[in-house]
Amino acid sequence: MRARITGVATYLPEQTLTSAEVERRIEGYVPYRGVVERLTGIRSRHLARDDQQASDLAAEAARGLDHAGADLLIFASASQDMVEPATGHIVAAKLGLSCPVFDVKNACNSMLNGIQVAEALILSGAHRKVLVCSGEVPSRAIRWRVGDRAQFVDSFAGYTLSDTGCAVLVAADAERGIFYRDFSADSAAWAIGTLPGGGSAHPRDHEYSYFRGDGRRLKEAFERVGPDIFRNALKQTGLSWDDFEIVAVHQVALPYLLLLAETLGIPEEKLVVSLTEHGNCASTTLPLQLELGGWRPGDRVALLGLGGGISAGVMLAEM
Repeated sequence: MRARITGVATYLPEQTLTSAEVERRIEGYVPYRGVVERLTGIRSRHLARDDQQASDLAAEAARGLDHAGADLLIFASASQDMVEPATGHIVAAKLGLSCPVFDVKNACNSMLNGIQVAEALILSGAHRKVLVCSGEVPSRAIRWRVGDRAQFVDSFAGYTLSDTGCAVLVAADAERGIFYRDFSADSAAWAIGTLPGGGSAHPRDHEYSYFRGDGRRLKEAFERVGPDIFRNALKQTGLSWDDFEIVAVHQVALPYLLLLAETLGIPEEKLVVSLTEHGNCASTTLPLQLELGGWRPGDRVALLGLGGGISAGVMLAEM
């Protein structure tokens, strides 16, 4: 028995913001015009309506799948509607589902870990059809009033983020499915990128409600983790990147994506570049690339995840 990804759907809010519009929206400190697109390669990102919550984006994506009969719903996202209850309950209510639910959270690797948990529960026999979904609304944590250059740099990662939703169905299958997975973390680097507010450390201070991070230190932290987790996936399975129809890679900046692809030897035609037109979609990035890539049943796909905290993950699957 295996656990197979049988369906993938995404939801992209209609409203978009170009990088130029993002720069014009910043008040106080005036950044050099064109700096966001020049450093990241991002031309556009999506913006949820004011009346849309993370659960709405996840539910919109899930409506694109045959989720009837799902016996478990996992909400796997860096975003959430509220601290309590689990956002999975709110998504299930909007979809009319009565199955058990829970949330999984691990920054941009939330969906990858959600699929990992779904696979484990299916292989254990506890569940047969699991809906894993995410709704990312990072626009609510962007700092638009900036005091000086230092604060702009600290807030820069927020200007790359995009509001998006996704849903993935994982079901028991006798023939094909996920055949490799591996995860690693360097938790000593957790403080490099944070959204501190809303938890026990900073429950009510508005100043902590903005995403903050040091892009240079994040890049260095990921370099310390190294690409071996991805190379080992090929060694352990005896495959090469040419054996996959799609190699989906988490994308935060185009230069870093191209550097990682070159380091790992991923052929350009295997990549789906979602970043330029859709921005950094956080945990929905990998499902979005699968849908944009036009996967078909029987295709082999590789999912390469990178997340704050920091963590890395790889999953290989036959769809």
